[in-house]
Amino acid sequence: MKNRLFLLLLTIAASTTATADVRVTLDESAARAIAELGLEVPVTGRVFVIVSRNTEEEPHLGTGVTGNPLWGVDVRGFSAGDTAVVAADADTFRGYPLEDLSALPPGDYAVQAFLNVYTTFNRADGHVLEAHLNSGAFQNPFKAPGNAKSAVGTISVGEGGLTDLELVIDEVIQPPRPLAEGEVLQQGNFEDTEWVRYVKIKSDMLSEFWGQDMYIGANILLPPGYDPDGDERYPVLYMQGHSSGFTPMPWAPEEWFVPDYEPSHPAVGPQLEGFYEAWTAGELPRFVIITFRDANPYFDTSYSVNSPNVGPYGDALTQELMPYLEKNFRIVDEPWGRVLAGRSTGGWEAAAMMVFYPDLFAASYPWAPDPIDFRKLMQIDIYEFDNAFLNELEWIKTPLPAQRETDGLVNYHVVDEHAYEHTVATFDRSGGQWAIWQALYSPIGDNGYPVPLWDPETGEIDKDVAAHWKENWDLSHIIARDWATLGPKLTGKLNFAVGRRDNYYLEQAVYLTEERMAALDNPPANATFQYGIGGRHSWIGHSPNDPSQQMKYREFIAVIADFVAEHAPAGTETGHWQVSSD
Repeated sequence: MKNRLFLLLLTIAASTTATADVRVTLDESAARAIAELGLEVPVTGRVFVIVSRNTEEEPHLGTGVTGNPLWGVDVRGFSAGDTAVVAADADTFRGYPLEDLSALPPGDYAVQAFLNVYTTFNRADGHVLEAHLNSGAFQNPFKAPGNAKSAVGTISVGEGGLTDLELVIDEVIQPPRPLAEGEVLQQGNFEDTEWVRYVKIKSDMLSEFWGQDMYIGANILLPPGYDPDGDERYPVLYMQGHSSGFTPMPWAPEEWFVPDYEPSHPAVGPQLEGFYEAWTAGELPRFVIITFRDANPYFDTSYSVNSPNVGPYGDALTQELMPYLEKNFRIVDEPWGRVLAGRSTGGWEAAAMMVFYPDLFAASYPWAPDPIDFRKLMQIDIYEFDNAFLNELEWIKTPLPAQRETDGLVNYHVVDEHAYEHTVATFDRSGGQWAIWQALYSPIGDNGYPVPLWDPETGEIDKDVAAHWKENWDLSHIIARDWATLGPKLTGKLNFAVGRRDNYYLEQAVYLTEERMAALDNPPANATFQYGIGGRHSWIGHSPNDPSQQMKYREFIAVIADFVAEHAPAGTETGHWQVSSD
């Protein structure tokens, strides 16, 4: 703690040197706290220095593609008292958005060191990998329990850029509550509430794959009148999406299904309107709504499929977790009573589970899904384009966009997002979007990590890897290719919705999928496609009561209740859950 007071008062005058070294020391107290949370010490991981002009929050909380500048280097055998040097001549050094520390403009900044702690995995395929083991706070390393940071200091930078600097990491991010005996950080540890139950189980399949104990879990929203000792069983909505502490319906970890919740995501507010009040008052059809917790060493969700790099999460969820839930909760354990839905990543998952496990579910509602046709991986045609970063025309080359506002204003490009992720971690271990797509869709490389779809420095696309993506993960292609066997199982079961101004250009792949599915016959696809004019990311469809408005979750529950009741076996008792609604 003696160093914390020093750092809080730290002011550095800039020199005229062209480059700077930042020396980061791991304090004994931090090393001990990391070990107490069950993580490996000495540490293999990545050390960062982060600066910010914002004095309202710590620099590590403001990282991102449009966020605070950061620079990082890998460390190995990093023990108490050891010092890592964040310097441009280190083999693993990268910076974003400023490549070098000396490029920091003159001014006053807050500064902080940060440590991302890796776990060693001796995988069943013989590869040894080192990556961040999820610790119950999504896969954002800068918020993850078990990772460590320094106090926040202040620096004044002159014309020569950042000068040499010393920082001490002496604080470890703690979980929301202390671990009880026998608990692990994986997938988080949450307390049951009046409406929501949380479960976590060890997965034998995933533990064997990763070479150590691995866990999966679920968050379960119960309907009014649910009796764990009763005879009545309820249909299930598997609401796909990012994991950790999400309540199944709303999309934010901080709300815990409470009244008067104000969502932080701008697309979610209209969807949530009136849901809590209608659900708790018993005005809606009585489903059990479940969200999986399946964060892994690459991302905060597995995408609910089996992948050579990520592991057999699809089988673990369907063969281990779902049977566990059906045994311990009063839910329908037959396909007619299981419905899939989800937004964004969850939209891709909802579509993929319907495609790869078509015998398990009655219907799927993918909303604003991650790209389901790789002719439009956002705006990249991975089969025709030679470069993922540039739209290469005859005389000019323009950067390919990654994110826009609904008015079309581009906030950043693919090359920016990719550069940020590669600063956060080498070998696609950043926990970011491109990292998980590489991990899911690519073959395993000789080093045990995913083979990149494109050269991380130049953006040149590897056509062999693109072909692998197509045959194994391009959902639109797979549906058309395998329609002879999939058709009888999928007809009438896929219901897509996306905004026409999706912030990540996800409507483009849905357009191509609709065109492809419209040509299918014997049987016809009978898939539905809804597009929201001006709709932003996470638009979920037109209101059945007022098509000029976006559908609300309380309306969606009524939609799927009607579908399930219509497709339930003859003679099935539905009166206990098929409640009328608006």
